[in-house]
Amino acid sequence: MFECGTCGKEFPAGPHARDNHCRSTGHDWPDFECDTCDRYFRSESARLQHMRDLGHFDQQDCESEVEWCSLQHCYFTAATHNDIKDHEVREHFFCRECDRLFDNYNNIKMHLNSRTHRGQSVKCPFCSVAYTTATGMTHHLECGACPRAQGLNRDEIYRIVRSKDPNGMISKKLITWPGESNVKYEATSRTWNGHGYECYLCNRAFSALHGLNAHLNSPAHQQALYHCPKRSCGSDFKTLAAIINHLESESCGATRFDTVQRRIGDIVTGNRLISF
Repeated sequence: MFECGTCGKEFPAGPHARDNHCRSTGHDWPDFECDTCDRYFRSESARLQHMRDLGHFDQQDCESEVEWCSLQHCYFTAATHNDIKDHEVREHFFCRECDRLFDNYNNIKMHLNSRTHRGQSVKCPFCSVAYTTATGMTHHLECGACPRAQGLNRDEIYRIVRSKDPNGMISKKLITWPGESNVKYEATSRTWNGHGYECYLCNRAFSALHGLNAHLNSPAHQQALYHCPKRSCGSDFKTLAAIINHLESESCGATRFDTVQRRIGDIVTGNRLISF
C-alpha cells in the first residue's frame, strides 16, 4: 500500500496513483521509501540496507551498475568504482587493495603514494635509475650521486631552476648569490663540549667529529633558495628536494602529488618553463 508522505492517504492501485496525487497537491513522498516496494524507513541507511538485501533498485540504478562501499554498516553507493574507492579512502581511511584501515587521512595518503601502490616510476633523466617519488630522484641529482651527471649539485640545480623560472614561482631571486657548494667547513676536536662535538651555529651535538663536519657541509645552515608557490603558505626551502617533498605531501594544497611527478622532468631537463 503506497501512502502520501504528507496526508497519509493510501493508494492500493500502485505508486503511480500516489505520485500523481503528490504532484497535483504539492504533498511530499514518504521519507526513505524503497524505490521498488511500498516500504519506507526511519533512516536512509535502513532504506539502503533493505534495498541492498532484496535487490530493490530502480531501473536507472540497475543500468548504471551501482557499486557499494565495502565497509560494514556503510550504505554509500556510487556509479563508478573510482568514486567508491575515493569514498573509502576519504571517509573510512580504508585501502581496498590491501584490505587495511589507517588511523587518519594523512596516513592512508602516504600509503597510497608509497612504493606498494606507486612502484618506481620516476626515472633519473641521466642514468635511468627509478624512484618512487620525485623527491627521491631530485635528491639523487642534488647530492651528486648520479654517475652520469656528477657535475650536478645543489648550486648547479638552483641555476638550472632559476633559468626556467623567470617569474620566481618556486625559486628565490638571489641575483648576487655566489654559490655555496665549493665552500667547505672542517671542525676540530676543539668543538668537544664534554658531551659531544657541538655545532656553534645551532648548538647541536654529535657523537663523532665526522658527523659534525657532515652537518656543517650540508644545507642545514645554508641560504634558502626556494619558496612554496602558494603565497599563503610562505614556507622556504634550502634544497630543491625539500620543496619537491613539500609539494608531493600536498600539505598546503599548492598542487597534487601526480602533478609534481609529471612535471619533475621539466624542472631538471629540457627547455620548458616551470609550472604546476
